[in-house]
Amino acid sequence: MHGLHNAACHCRAVTFTVRLIGNPAEVSRCSCSLCSMRGAVTASAKIEDLTFLTGEGNLGLYQFHTRTAKHYFCKTCGIYTHHRRRSNPAHYGINVACLENVSPFDFREVPVWDGTRHSADTREKDELAGVLRFCPTQTPSAS
Repeated sequence: MHGLHNAACHCRAVTFTVRLIGNPAEVSRCSCSLCSMRGAVTASAKIEDLTFLTGEGNLGLYQFHTRTAKHYFCKTCGIYTHHRRRSNPAHYGINVACLENVSPFDFREVPVWDGTRHSADTREKDELAGVLRFCPTQTPSAS
């Protein structure tokens, strides 16, 4: 999954390319109040590796608590596309559901980081809160 990807929100008002970093299966979720409600699986990218093709002006911004993290979403369809990470403001967290030919259900296990006890607040090391598992009930048929 690493490398350059085309990406878009649901209505395609916002389109962009992004070069992901890390291991191809390096995705995660967070247990903070916003991420728990949003439910997105994210991958990482450096700030400079995201390029908007269309719709950058159609992005809304949501911030809370320390206002360090910046959460972006399409003003038309409401889909969360990416956020500037609080844990590393030089990186974006990219919603993998926005990536072309990638689904959050491609990942059998997704680590969930303890966002309720964020390292920026506790001065402790980030800790794993658990693992989210996807167990398909049927095997996809070969076409």
